[in-house]
Amino acid sequence: MESAETVETVRMADMAEIETESTAMQQLDLVPLWAGILALGVLMYVLLDGFDLGVGMLLLLRRDEADRDLMIGSVAPVWDFNETWLVLGGTALLAAFPVAFAIIVPAVYFPVGAMLLGLLFRGVAFEFRDIPGSHKHAWNGAFAYGSLVATFAQGIVAGMFVHGFPVINGEYAGTSWDWVAPFPLVIGVGLIAGYVLLGATWLVLKTDGELQDWARRVASRAVIAVFAFIVVVSIWTPLTAARIAARWFSWPNLLFFSPVPLLTVVLAVLLVWALRARRDALPFLCSIGLFFLSFSGLVISLWPYVVPPSITWHDAAAAPMSHEFLMIGTAFLLPVLMLYVCWSYWVFRGKVRGDTGYGHM
Repeated sequence: MESAETVETVRMADMAEIETESTAMQQLDLVPLWAGILALGVLMYVLLDGFDLGVGMLLLLRRDEADRDLMIGSVAPVWDFNETWLVLGGTALLAAFPVAFAIIVPAVYFPVGAMLLGLLFRGVAFEFRDIPGSHKHAWNGAFAYGSLVATFAQGIVAGMFVHGFPVINGEYAGTSWDWVAPFPLVIGVGLIAGYVLLGATWLVLKTDGELQDWARRVASRAVIAVFAFIVVVSIWTPLTAARIAARWFSWPNLLFFSPVPLLTVVLAVLLVWALRARRDALPFLCSIGLFFLSFSGLVISLWPYVVPPSITWHDAAAAPMSHEFLMIGTAFLLPVLMLYVCWSYWVFRGKVRGDTGYGHM
């Protein structure tokens, strides 16, 4: 009897193990997909909110109130929606990769707080600057400096990802002031130059006359600064991180990844030519291309780590069932966001006019 019970127990244990393995096989590995969604949210935010942050900072360089109204009017229909991608990226990080969220937030607590305050000032200033009797000059300053603070803070956060986060036993082992270091601060300044380039080329696309000529001159200077920062960071990063140097310069990676720097040079030259040739749309498209290539280089350098240099995407991921549940809503929401982006930019195409708003081309 005892032997029969033992055999039955072993048989049931084997069946349970087979069931567990079968269930595990049936569960999809959604970690790469969620990593792609998070990367898409960050990239879309940088590209779309980057140019209106750049336009905000350019208010500091343009004093004519009529031109300032045109500059803000060029981003008025889209600036608040652009920030939706920031919400998507932050939510995806928290829900899909909670371990990474718990490590990253303490490390960049103050830059993220400064970024949110800067975005808050921008939003309030945008709504209040046109109210009769308001101090329009002060609100313009709030919009401009809020854009500057938010951009610098975003650059610091990006620099921290390359700089790395010290982790012990799955917890952040540094302080909330580790971002006060040369590399993150340089990236912060570099992103200011990058967003100014995006903002200036956006104004080239959306305005005409003297304001457009001024935007071309600003963009011509900004592209030199941006390319200089790209070169400095491209040299600095592999010198300070052996893992990144090995990723880029080992064979055959050197062959596979070489198109990224080569295309960056080509786009920079094309951008300078487009500005001198007085093209309207091409400079903005080249600026977007430079940001896309820079983002691609960042992904190549950091993959597969979401918290460099020790926590991978799989290490930081939530349970597979959580990923599946979250994907239900995201599968519906993400196409709606993409369609709305295309529709809104199509509706507000053309040049912005001081008296009639947008004129379609």
